[in-house]
Amino acid sequence: MTATDPGAEPRAARLNEFGTQPVPHADDAATDGARRGPLFEEHVALGAAMTPFAGWSMPLRYTSDLAEHRAVRSAAGLFDLSHMGEIRVAGAGAGAALDRALVGNLSGLAVGRARYTMLCAPDGGVLDDLVVYRTHDDAWLVVANASNVDVVLSELRERCAGADVEVTDESEATALVAVQGPAAEAILAELVLDAAERAAVVGLRYYAATEAVVAGVPALVARTGYTGEDGFELFVDAAHARALWRAVLAVGEPQGLVPAGLSARDSLRLEAGMPLYGNELDRTTAPHDAGLARVVKLDKVDPEGRPLDFVGRAPLAARAGSQPSRVLVGLQGLSRRAARHGYPVVTDRGAVVGHVTSGAPSPTLGHPIAMAYVTPEVSAVGTELAVDVRGRAEPVRVVALPFYRRPSST
Repeated sequence: MTATDPGAEPRAARLNEFGTQPVPHADDAATDGARRGPLFEEHVALGAAMTPFAGWSMPLRYTSDLAEHRAVRSAAGLFDLSHMGEIRVAGAGAGAALDRALVGNLSGLAVGRARYTMLCAPDGGVLDDLVVYRTHDDAWLVVANASNVDVVLSELRERCAGADVEVTDESEATALVAVQGPAAEAILAELVLDAAERAAVVGLRYYAATEAVVAGVPALVARTGYTGEDGFELFVDAAHARALWRAVLAVGEPQGLVPAGLSARDSLRLEAGMPLYGNELDRTTAPHDAGLARVVKLDKVDPEGRPLDFVGRAPLAARAGSQPSRVLVGLQGLSRRAARHGYPVVTDRGAVVGHVTSGAPSPTLGHPIAMAYVTPEVSAVGTELAVDVRGRAEPVRVVALPFYRRPSST
């Protein structure tokens, strides 16, 4: 659920190893008024190529896009996600207010659990996709994409206005780092010294969170991520971010962990079939278009048992009972040239039936992959289509999402 596609930045003369991201100039970090997060100096010291991203100066890569991608699939990667927004919604009325503001059932979320949900406009278009954690009986943490923090904060303050609800922007004071990959659990276990806290961290279910002291730093530890691998996201005070970052690197490097940048994060999430706001999701897209109707809880009720009229409910209910005009599908490239964002999807007769939202060569699978919106009649798995790659029709086949699933641990 990152804010915008790194590939949406102005194109440079050269592309990265996936062909999707621009290679930044050495002074990009000091241009365009980009904000510097609490780990900026750590990235520079590690030799990262920095690039403007959603208003922030962020690491695109440290060494190699391919190496960082493969490290996450085989061992672990360490990501700086401090550009994301963290908004606290608290008070006796917070759960009911979030039920009215978002499409999901947040009052029914158990303490210590998380939920993927969306903030929709009155017409049903997606303003942002979010992960919401219930941290206490009367407190929820809403994590927003970096480019949409202002929109989410404004909408939540308006929609949650009333007694017994306080909406607080904690983004500036919060750092977020992620440890992702099959070695993530072992790395975190070594960093949590208290036996009870260690057991709680290791025992976390997917989309669950617990408080623990990690390498001496108090953290909210969540078993969530955006890579398709097992992993954890750690929310800490921004003042403690550098100490935590260095400790994770020190413990993780012998186990194969590497720092990983935005480019690897984008290719990993694409393989995992995870939507990216600005590509697969935007204000013109309803959750149903993206195959995410499950996140819209039309059966929510108010305290009197009546259907809850949350923002966007009527148009989303209408969408639930009708066929969408476009469907998000996976495409497997059958040639070597990869489809890119915005490229037309065509039939064998050249008729345009959709457009690519995200595309790149897949390091894990060894062939190009893409997500695209297409018309329903060509959306069935196995349908043979083509993508217009700069005037040349490159063959593709519709496949099920996600492209990649991590191997079962059982």
